[in-house]
Formats: sequence, C-alpha cells, structure tokens
Amino acid sequence: VSTQSTWEAVVSTQSTWEAVVSTQSTWEAVVSTQSTWEAVVSTQSTWEAVVSTQSTWGIEQASKDAEERDVAILSLPNGQNFELPIMRGSMGPAGIDVRGLLGKSGFTTYDPGFTSTCSCHSAITFIDGPGGRLMHRGYNVMELCEKSDFMELSYLLMYSELPNRAQKEAHVTSVKEHMMVQQKMVEFFKGYNYNAHPMAMLCGTVGALSAFYHESLDIRSPVSRLLCAYRLIAKMPTIAAMTYKHCIGQPVMYPKKKYSYAGNFLYMMFATPMEEYVINPVVEKAIDVFLMLHADHEQNASASTVRIAGSSQANPFACIASGICSLWGPAHGGANEAVLRMLREIGSVDRIPLFIEKAKDKKDPFRLMGFGHRVYKNYDPRARIMKKMCDAVLADLNIKGDPLLDIARELERIALEDEYFKKRRLFPNVDFYSGIVLKAIGIPISMFTVMFALARTVGWISQWKEMIEDPKQRIGRPRQVYVGAARCPSLDDCEDMVLMRITRQPPTVRSEDLPRASDASGGLPPPVKTRKE
Repeated sequence: VSTQSTWEAVVSTQSTWEAVVSTQSTWEAVVSTQSTWEAVVSTQSTWEAVVSTQSTWGIEQASKDAEERDVAILSLPNGQNFELPIMRGSMGPAGIDVRGLLGKSGFTTYDPGFTSTCSCHSAITFIDGPGGRLMHRGYNVMELCEKSDFMELSYLLMYSELPNRAQKEAHVTSVKEHMMVQQKMVEFFKGYNYNAHPMAMLCGTVGALSAFYHESLDIRSPVSRLLCAYRLIAKMPTIAAMTYKHCIGQPVMYPKKKYSYAGNFLYMMFATPMEEYVINPVVEKAIDVFLMLHADHEQNASASTVRIAGSSQANPFACIASGICSLWGPAHGGANEAVLRMLREIGSVDRIPLFIEKAKDKKDPFRLMGFGHRVYKNYDPRARIMKKMCDAVLADLNIKGDPLLDIARELERIALEDEYFKKRRLFPNVDFYSGIVLKAIGIPISMFTVMFALARTVGWISQWKEMIEDPKQRIGRPRQVYVGAARCPSLDDCEDMVLMRITRQPPTVRSEDLPRASDASGGLPPPVKTRKE
C-alpha cells in the first residue's frame, strides 16, 4: 500500500510538471504572438510613413510641376484636383483663369463686388495702389498733366500712343467738328422739368443720341465705332453745359472753334448773349487738369457697367448712358459733392475741432469726406496735382471771406499735421481739392457729378472700344449662389391658394391715395393690401 501511495504521488507530480511545461509553452506562444503582432504594427507604421512620405512627395512634386507649368492647383472637397492657368500681366497681381471651372467641377467662385476678380484684359490704365501711381498706357499721370493736355490724353487712351503734331491737329479738328448738337436736341430739353437734376438730363440725353445718329450704330464697323467715339467725346461738354443752362433758365450757348475743349465748356457754361465772355487761362488750365485726372481709373463701377452693357452689343450711346447712371450713385461719382456738403455741415472754422473728434470716434457715424482712398494706400497721386491747381485758382481769383474755403484750408492743415491722420494715411484726396476748385470757379454742387461724367467719357469709350475689339470677350453673365427655397408645393395642392386665385379681385385704389398733380415729391400711393393680407 505504501509503495502504491508513493507511486501515485510520483504520477501526480509528473502531471503537475507536464501542466507547468504546457503552461510555459503556452506563454512562450503568447510572447511569440505578441512579438509577431508588434512586428506587424511596426511594419504597418513603417508602411504608413512610407505612404505619407510618398503623398507629401507627390504634392510637392505636383506643386513643383504646376509652378513650372505656371498653373494653380485647386483641391475640392471630393478629392478632385484642377489645374487653373495663371495669367500674368506686365504689372500688378497675376490672375487665375477660372473659365470652364463650373462645367468641369460644378463649382463657381464667390466674390461680391468683384474686388478679387479680373473681368478682362486691358492695356489702358494701371493703378499701383501701394505705390501711389496712376498710369495711362504706361505714362505717369503726373507727367502727363505737366507736359500734356486733355486732347493729347484722349488720343493716347483711344490710340495707345501720344500724337505727333499733325495727329493732334487732326484729332482736335475732328472733336471740334462734332461739338454741335442737332437743333432738335435743343427742343428735346424743353421736355425736362425746370428743376430736373442735371445728371437725370445728362443720362436721358446721352441715351437719346442713338435716336439722332442711328446711321452710325454698326459696332462691327471700325469706322462707325470711331465716329461714335468722336461724337460722344465732342458732344459731352455741349450737353453738360445745356443741362446747366436749362436749370438756371438761360439760353443755350453754342461752341466756338477758336476755343479749346476746356475753354469751350467754360464758354458754354458761363457766357450769355448779353456780353462778351473772357476765358480765364488759369481756370481753363484747372478744368483741363481736372478732366485729365478723372479721364479713366481702371475697372471701376462705371467702367465695368459700360463694358457689361457693351458685351450685349448695345450701341455705344446706350453703353455710355449706363456708365452715367452708375456714376450717379453717391458711392461712386458723388465724392467731391460729398466734400462740399461736409464743409457746409461743419459750418465754421471754430467748429472744426468738434468734427475732428467726431471723425476719430469709431462709434460716431460722422466721417470726413475727401480724406484717404480705397485704392491708394499711400498718398493719392492725383491729389498732388489738384492741390497745385487749387492753390493757383484761389490765388488768381483772390477769393476772400468764403467760409467753406476757409474750412477746407483748415481741414487740410490739420490732416497733414495730425498724427492720427498721418498714421492712418488719411491725406486729402483728389475729391477734396477738386471740390474746392469747382466751388471756386462757380460750378454748382448739382453739376459736380456731371463734370465727373464729362471727364470720364473718354475713358468709358476707350474701355468700350477695347472690349468690342477683344475676340475673347463674351456677354457678361455672372453666376450666383442660390439661397432661396429648394422647392415649394404646387399651387394646385394648396386649397387656400386655389381659393385665392378664384376669388381674388383687382385691388381698389381710393382717389385720395393717388398722387396729386401739385405733389412735387412725385411719391407713390401706399401699397393696397390684398384680401389675404
């Protein structure tokens, strides 16, 4: 029995040992498996690193290739990449060509106001905002104002080069020959009310020129285009002066060949049949410089309006009329008018410190008009030239005791000395000085935007002519990001709508709601509510 018990103990010990050995083997297998898994993880990490490196290398290589091909790569959320050609001009920022993007990708670009969008190629005007430069066909406007005149500048804008003596004589002769307007147009002005705004008359009259000169409206003919251009440039000072004469009830004065472009405008504005009018050479020069400084200013609101109207192949008279409408807006062409209104609001020199503090207060809605510029981040180059003419005109006319001019001089002094204005580069711009010059000459505030349109016509017609002659131009058709209702229920599914369609009667208007003939405001009656309302 004892031996048997010992044997069983040995067997039990052996079984335990085998279990231990088995457990050890299992553990070693686990360790081995863990080591294998760590190796797999390590391999996977290495592979991901390789893939990441390969992707980075691919992007860098694609960017390098794109740079060599002068293209930009647009990556969309769906993983698609598009190569967009980069268009480089002779000066200024480059452009990214997004033509065809919508058709290829289903995406459009969003740019309200088109402040980052190029709509065309142009070789007419270049603005260097940070550098404070304005150039026409490569010539600096400051040099042009010192050594040239408005007629030479108009030739430059139209023909891409400055004229020689014979070319200038032929150009000036062509302009003078077209300055007269048809006599029926004088009768046309009788249809305007005596207190009509000059810009309203200018817009309507320029648009109506196509009814008087419809034989030259073939925009595909270079001869017709040139004839329309000369007619517009030549007749604008005549029509502008006619709007003024109509407002003050004086007879129309006709242009004379012996006077210059600016001289003729002054003659038609201020001369009367009662006495001989003598043109002041300093004032004549000031008007000529004013016209040069406002002749063209790249793709602004009115120039873009002329281009997009012309892209539908509308006649040039209608296109220029559309530019006048755009210029009429106070955010565009009313800047120099706003300067005079601000001076009137200030009232006197002793109130200037109060308004300076109001201008510095961000919470105060008051703003000093005629200081700083949206495009020129430095000093407005046109302001330097206009300041010289302003000083010359005020000295020559010897105007004393005008409170608005006194306010303007004091504001100018403060703006050039005050650290607040100097730090923010809020220097007087061309609108500030031109407003003072026009006021000193005797041109009323209501005519300020008309003066702007008179100067800008040559720029508009040059932009229109360039656009028509560009084979790449197409009709203007901006896109939109639609945010309206996705789908409305059918009217037939709505009993109320069907009932309203059946029972709705024409709204009745009471006689007392109608505007009276003596109502000078021309206001409309209040809206009549429908049955549902």
